[in-house]
Amino acid sequence: MTTLLWGVLPYVAFALLVAGLIWRHRYDKFGWTTRSSQVYESKLLNIASPAFHYGILFVLAGHLVGLFVPMSWTDKLGAGEHTYHLLSLYGGTAAGLLAVGGILLLVYRRRTKAPVFRATTANDKLMYLVLLGAIAMGMIAKLTHATGDGYNYRESIGPWARSLFTLQPDIDRMEGVPVLYRIHAVIGMALIAFVPYSRLVHMFSAPVQYLFRPYVVYRSRDPEQLGPRPERRGWEKTGA
Repeated sequence: MTTLLWGVLPYVAFALLVAGLIWRHRYDKFGWTTRSSQVYESKLLNIASPAFHYGILFVLAGHLVGLFVPMSWTDKLGAGEHTYHLLSLYGGTAAGLLAVGGILLLVYRRRTKAPVFRATTANDKLMYLVLLGAIAMGMIAKLTHATGDGYNYRESIGPWARSLFTLQPDIDRMEGVPVLYRIHAVIGMALIAFVPYSRLVHMFSAPVQYLFRPYVVYRSRDPEQLGPRPERRGWEKTGA
């Protein structure tokens, strides 16, 4: 079971992620979308969506640092284990609460607004369940081991996660890891595998091209001018 969970399941989750992304891109480009329901209701969405997205971004950033930045690096920056524990405890909890609050408000919106509820699929319900499970279990695991310096997962889960990239998973690192952290890791892998088969796939469609596109130049028209603008030869001045 140990080999299956920590030596096989991570690669299965990654394979499902990559295969799902390729399949969606080739055969479901028009479905590669958030399926926004803003047209049905926008007041609650304008609160819930930013809360969830900002919260989940901070949660993701914290996981990337905690799992893939070795302790020796943060120690050299002057952030010892106690400092990191406090930052992870308070910062991670705040980000988790923000993300969970956003999700709960999104679920409330879908359940109470009839047009939005009719547009909700079984896939959406499963997505919310897995998301809530992953975030909530991470918060529960952290708060359960919050006394003192807490549980230092950077000495166990972190090295295991980095070893996966060498194709030599150090499954022995997961021996002795608290049960709550193990459950959180398993749900996290399930979430990774589920991403391309849900509306969460839009996270891979960040509009990076907007950073490099030319400026859109807007020109005002003379309010007294009627009809189409007369043709002019050569360059025109751009002004008010």
